[in-house]
Order: sequence, then C-alpha cells, then structure tokens
Amino acid sequence: MELGIPEGHERAKAAVEQVLGWLASEKHQEKIRTVNGLVRRCASQEGNALAVCSRLGLDGDPRVKRLADSLVAWQWPDGGWNCDIREEAHHSSFYEGLAPMWGPIQYHLASGDQKSLEAARKTAEFFLRHRLFRSERTGEVINSKWLKLHYPLYWHYDVLQALRIMMPLDEFNDPRAQEALDIVASKRRSDGTWHAEEQYWLPPGRRTSNAEVVDWGRSGPNEMITLNALRVLKAAHRTR
Repeated sequence: MELGIPEGHERAKAAVEQVLGWLASEKHQEKIRTVNGLVRRCASQEGNALAVCSRLGLDGDPRVKRLADSLVAWQWPDGGWNCDIREEAHHSSFYEGLAPMWGPIQYHLASGDQKSLEAARKTAEFFLRHRLFRSERTGEVINSKWLKLHYPLYWHYDVLQALRIMMPLDEFNDPRAQEALDIVASKRRSDGTWHAEEQYWLPPGRRTSNAEVVDWGRSGPNEMITLNALRVLKAAHRTR
C-alpha cells in the first residue's frame, strides 16, 4: 500500500482478507483484555490493518468499520493505546500509539467518519505534548533510536514515521513539532537523499518472522525514507 497499489487490487485484497479474517475472529477477540478499566491491546495490528484497508477502498466492509470502532473504544484517556497488562500501567505506548493513529486518519479520509478523526487528533496531541520524542515530565529524550531513520517500521517508531502519519492532520505549524522537523531536515545528504541509519528488521533470507523479504536500501540512499522525508518537509513548507 505504501508503494501505491491502487484500490481494488485483487492480490492485495486477497492478502487483506487473511488479516481481516484473523482480527475479526472470535478466537482473537477473546484474547483482548481489560485491566482497571483500560483495554490492553497491541493495537498497532488493528491500526495498520485499518490504514491499509481504508487506502484499498475497503472502508465499507463491516469488519473494517469494526476495526475503526474498536480503536476508538479502546483509546486510553491520555490519547494512545497500550498492551501492558500490569495493573499500574496507565501511560500510553509510543509503539502502540502510532499505527492506531494512522488507521483512524486513513479511515476518516476514506469514509468521513468523525469519531475516527477525533481519536486521531487526540493521539496527535499525545505525541505533540512529548514533542514526538521527549519525556513530558523531564524533557529528556525517551529513546535515542527514535531520532534515527528506519524503513520499514511496521509497529516501531521514529520521528519521521510519526511526522509522516500526522501529515493529514495539518499539525506542522505547532511549535512542538518543530524540533522533530529540524532533526529530519538535518539528516539530508549533500546529494539530496536520506539514508537508513538503523534497521528494526533483519536482512532478507533469515528464517524468522522478523526478517524482510527485500533490502529496502540498507546501504546507500533509501528511496522510501527520502520520499517520506520530502513529503513531510513539503507539508511543513520547508522545501528549501
């Protein structure tokens, strides 16, 4: 979908059908836990699925609507989501907040659903309060890996991915987004490209679920990171 597969692509829809069948199954639903009034769910799975389905023109599928409604219902008071089942856990996760924001944004763009838009804006405010990578309490960098550029990310987090997903919400005039934008702009090479600085996923050929099937520009210019950085900087009116 990130490579621009068109709506209605039959092979993409066949792949989506497997995912929707799993997420909508009773077996999967039975594993969703609520502790101290908060749903503990790895909602990046629903978020990514919702974004993909919305972009492929499947927003009218009742299972897709259920994904959107579920994410709204599961959202934590501070604006995100979390799968931490410890009773004392009360703060949303950056990892389990980004894709679940992406899904409602894309679903709103496809369907006009206002509840999804409201949920996404609430999540954006959560990230902006943290300036996308800093502790709200101390101002310290939460995780230095988030300042490096990666592709692909899936359920992982970095500042470029956060900015890219937030683009349709038009939050780039917010002063709290400026430091993250500065970081992305500073990483541009002299030839105008951006490189992957680290990889969350293993190289192709490994026999594990954490391996990629293609190289994605592990050395040299990374086309997807470059494209996403240019998109973000253009949206922020930083084209020079």
